[in-house]
Amino acid sequence: MLLREIYEQEEHQRLSAYAAFSDQSKGRRVPEDESDMRTVYQRDRDRIIHSKSFRRLKHKTQVFLAPYGDHYRTRLTHTLEVSQIARTIAKALRCNEELTEAIALAHDIGHTPFGHVGERALTKVSGKPFSHNVHGVRVVEFLEKNGEGLNLTWEVKDGILNHKTSLTPATLEGDIVRISDKIAYISHDIDDGIRAGVLSEDTLPKNITDIMGHSTRDRLDMMIHNVIDNSAESPRAKMSDECWNALMELRQYMFEMLYTNPVVKKEETKAYEIIMILYERFMKNPELIPDEFKKDNLDLETAVTDYIACMTDNYAVELFQNIYIPQSWKCY
Repeated sequence: MLLREIYEQEEHQRLSAYAAFSDQSKGRRVPEDESDMRTVYQRDRDRIIHSKSFRRLKHKTQVFLAPYGDHYRTRLTHTLEVSQIARTIAKALRCNEELTEAIALAHDIGHTPFGHVGERALTKVSGKPFSHNVHGVRVVEFLEKNGEGLNLTWEVKDGILNHKTSLTPATLEGDIVRISDKIAYISHDIDDGIRAGVLSEDTLPKNITDIMGHSTRDRLDMMIHNVIDNSAESPRAKMSDECWNALMELRQYMFEMLYTNPVVKKEETKAYEIIMILYERFMKNPELIPDEFKKDNLDLETAVTDYIACMTDNYAVELFQNIYIPQSWKCY
């Protein structure tokens, strides 16, 4: 018996009836021979980790744009924290940890440079709504590996597409990632806000901290336990009403005090304009777009959007400088 088949048998023995079993996946867009050692979700996880899009997350904004300091989160460190939280919950609920991890590692792979400001800029300049979750599926299906895509399973792509609060993934594993994303970003954004001197533990709403805890560690512990306690033997991942309402109230507080704070967002206008200017530049000069983004029968607007959305913060700034900022004359 192959090692993969042993793993698949073990899943049926130990996982919940609500879990996604590897040998029951809806499959891939392009059928492939099975691995002798790895399940389909193990292979997806490995493909994501080895992809260029995953590596680029280390230079994409989480909250603070180009922060000075080694300890602020980036989109990559956020992704790793979501993965850790999601795997903890998945293990406790006897779900498929490899599927959970694969979705978590890829859930933000479609993010633009400069975080959500990049999304807003591309939406404005292109005239088409840009959503990082939708673009994430496009990245793994059509943009990675020079247009070949990663050929991930249907379940992983569904988790990427539906990880936003307002959406509902088809699998419990995807639902775990969806709620873990909220737990992670609200918790670590508070931590970064305190580090930056924009927030303080003492100024967080007391009615919320009395429920959720008075430190990042306590809040994480409380929310993870709450999800596990309220999701046992259930097809959905959920919190108690009290915990969820407190989390949403804390999220609203973060929007008012951090996410829209003028001190935090003072550079966003520049980032927004960089995206807008680069878009117009490439629309007028399509020869500047790398060949890997030029597909047969692909309209120019989509090619430009794909190219810009895949950029890191650093690359977008450097490209802008190279195009528009005069360089000092050098004589050798």
